[in-house]
Amino acid sequence: MDKIIQITTPDVPEPEGNNFCNCLKTGSQVFMSGMIATDPQADPYNQSVSCLEKIKSLVEAAGGKMADIVKITVFLTDMAHRAEFSRARAEFFPGRKPCSTLVGISSLARAGLVVEVEAIAIIGAGEE
Repeated sequence: MDKIIQITTPDVPEPEGNNFCNCLKTGSQVFMSGMIATDPQADPYNQSVSCLEKIKSLVEAAGGKMADIVKITVFLTDMAHRAEFSRARAEFFPGRKPCSTLVGISSLARAGLVVEVEAIAIIGAGEE
């Protein structure tokens, strides 16, 4: 059985309170907690980019690339922000798109946040 390894990167600070971790890898599978924007005052597009940049940093730290992402779950506080998130997602996933679930919610962990994204990757599964 593969060991579970915690993946960290300076680009993605560990969660406050140390109650959970941002990323775990077992074998070729990588599981990422929901990523939130660094600046909760940013517009929905830039918050989306910030979330996806963190996911990119973690998957690369785990030895993969964005093409290895097989599933994302997106949480939006307002479905009106869907277009801004979709624009950011297209920039990070120009080839094969990952499976995706979009969930509308009433709020996120910090005031001002409008998007959170979690991801699952299988290292080596992406296109060349």
